[in-house]
Amino acid sequence: PRIQVYDWSGSGFGSKYSNPSAPPAFDAFGCEFSPDETAIAVAHNGGAKVSVYAWSGSGFGAKFSDPPADPSTGIGITGVGYDITFTSAGDYVSVAHGSSPFVSAYPWSGSGFGAKISNPSTLPAGRGNSVAFSPSGDALAVGHDISPYISVYPWSGSGFGTKFSNPATLPTYAKKCNFSSAGDAIAVASPYVSPYVHAYAWSSSGFGSKYSNPSPVPSGNGNDVAFSSSGSYIAVATDPSPR
Repeated sequence: PRIQVYDWSGSGFGSKYSNPSAPPAFDAFGCEFSPDETAIAVAHNGGAKVSVYAWSGSGFGAKFSDPPADPSTGIGITGVGYDITFTSAGDYVSVAHGSSPFVSAYPWSGSGFGAKISNPSTLPAGRGNSVAFSPSGDALAVGHDISPYISVYPWSGSGFGTKFSNPATLPTYAKKCNFSSAGDAIAVASPYVSPYVHAYAWSSSGFGSKYSNPSPVPSGNGNDVAFSSSGSYIAVATDPSPR
């Protein structure tokens, strides 16, 4: 069904919930619960490229209406949907996708998607692979497949602000990006070229210095990166063992 959800407890996995009545159209690449756990979103190929469902202790509810098209073009999300995320307040949702403008954002409420936010004035340079809001919701980062590989924008109720300057030392690619829980660092997982993960200081002024590479570096292609909620640990998912 392309999205599968299980109970979780201190004992580990529990029973699998029944599948949604209208599963995503094709291969799914990203999923996330809304902060209040009243919705679960899936980025996928085919159809509207995004499916969002009501969620409760009973499992999947009805699918929300698809996101509205860009009023200037009459076109919805373009290319494959690769990643989706909510702000920590749950009032906006953003999607990284495969064709221009490569990132799309919408207001979000109990009624579902609002009207599409205007595109950033400087688009990401290529296919949007990942998207992440800062913990405070004042910045939106997009990892993409063409240099500079990471584009970060101020974010507010007005939408995208002017793109922050690129980091002084660019990552070698961006498969995934994430902010630390305190919002004082941003990390990028990079396949193809060592060191496979890049981390930078972050502030309201944008990128700070790149941190030194880990020693040893990850074993190969960096596919995802995540900070722990305390900010004390950083994990990288890779292709080769130990993965």
